[in-house]
Amino acid sequence: MSDEPADRRQIGLRTMDAVYGPGFSARMPPSKDPFLTETVEQLFANVWSRPLLSIRDRRLLVLGATAALGRADLIEVQARGALANDELTPEQLNEAVIQLAYYVGWGNATALKGGIDAAIAKTALYANPPQPVDQADA
Repeated sequence: MSDEPADRRQIGLRTMDAVYGPGFSARMPPSKDPFLTETVEQLFANVWSRPLLSIRDRRLLVLGATAALGRADLIEVQARGALANDELTPEQLNEAVIQLAYYVGWGNATALKGGIDAAIAKTALYANPPQPVDQADA
């Protein structure tokens, strides 16, 4: 692996797609924003891509840490990735809420539950989009 920024960016973008589902990295702007650069080239190219833990293992760790922060928005991103990659089922994600509630506090678990519920609902909606109503049937 080269230490060239372009190579690290490509590795990071591929890893993002592996973590959050195909096409996720396409939403990353080609900006020179230092925070986004570090996210892609360090967090994803150098940390999430390491071989000793699976993406699922890393996701569970991130869910636990994020639950401790009480950030439903970040939890939703991780839960959607877990669902998109068939790493965790909705039932397993809800079981994680119960497990973590005793470690991160009930208030933070409420945020965890909200993020997981939102991810499950959006994933179900994406998998089964509403069908248009035929005006002749109405």
